[in-house]
Amino acid sequence: MAVQGLEQTILRDPALIYWIVLPITVVMILTGILRHYATVLMNSPPRPASTLAESRERLSLIRGVNLRNNASAVLTTEGFTARKEYLVGAYQSGAFLKNPEARGQPPANPMSDPAAMEGMMGMLKGNMMMMIPQTLIMSWINAFFSGYVILKLPFPLTIRFKSMLQSGVMTRDLDVRWVSSLSWYFLNLFGLQSVFGFILGHDNAANQMAQQMAAVNPAMGSNPFQPGQDPDKLFQSEAENLEVMEHSCILDGIEERVLHNLGA
Repeated sequence: MAVQGLEQTILRDPALIYWIVLPITVVMILTGILRHYATVLMNSPPRPASTLAESRERLSLIRGVNLRNNASAVLTTEGFTARKEYLVGAYQSGAFLKNPEARGQPPANPMSDPAAMEGMMGMLKGNMMMMIPQTLIMSWINAFFSGYVILKLPFPLTIRFKSMLQSGVMTRDLDVRWVSSLSWYFLNLFGLQSVFGFILGHDNAANQMAQQMAAVNPAMGSNPFQPGQDPDKLFQSEAENLEVMEHSCILDGIEERVLHNLGA
C-alpha cells in the first residue's frame, strides 16, 4: 500500500516522451486533419428545400429552438410571451407542416425516398470517418505501447480518475496521477479540439464535440429533420419545451445592479 503523504516516484526512461507521448500526439493531430479533409471530400452539401412549404417547416422548428436559447438576452417578458403563445399554438395545430393532411400517419419509409437515402448515407459516412480512425489508432497503441506508464500529471486528482487515466496498467497502489499510453490517447481525443480549431477553423469535421452537438441541437444544421423522423412529433416536443420555459431577462434589475456597483 502507498503511504499517505509520501511522494510516489517511478523510475522511467526519459525516451518515453520521444517514443510514445510525441508519436501518439502527432499521429492523432495528423489523423484529425486527414479526417477533416476526407469528410469534406466525401460528404455532399445539404440539399436545400425544394418548396416554400418545406423551407417554412424547417425554419419554423429552428425558430422555436432559437427562441428558447436566446430569449433571455434580447426579449422582454411581453415580447417573449407573445412569441411563445404564437409558436406553441402553431406547433400544436400543425400550421407549419408542409403536408398537414399526413398528420397523425406513420412517417414514410426512408428507403423509398431518395432524399432520405442521401441523408442516411451522409450519416453513415460521418460515422465511418469517426470510428475507423479511432479503431486503427487504438489497435496501434495496444499493439506497440500497451502497459507503459508514460508521465505524471502535475496536479492532484481523486480516485475516480484512476480507471480513466490508468487504462491497461491500473494497479491498486499506483498513484492516480500516473497516466498510461492508452489513457494518453483518450486525453488527446478530447483535448486536441482547440488545436483542430486553430488549424482547421472552428467549423471543422475533426471536432467531435461539435458533431455531437449538431446531432442534439437541430438549430445547428440547415435541415433539422433527420431521415425517418416525424415533423409533427418534433413540433409537439418543441411546443412542450416552450410551454414549461420560464422567461428571465438579463436586463431585469439592471438599474439596481449598476447603482450597487457604482456605490461599491
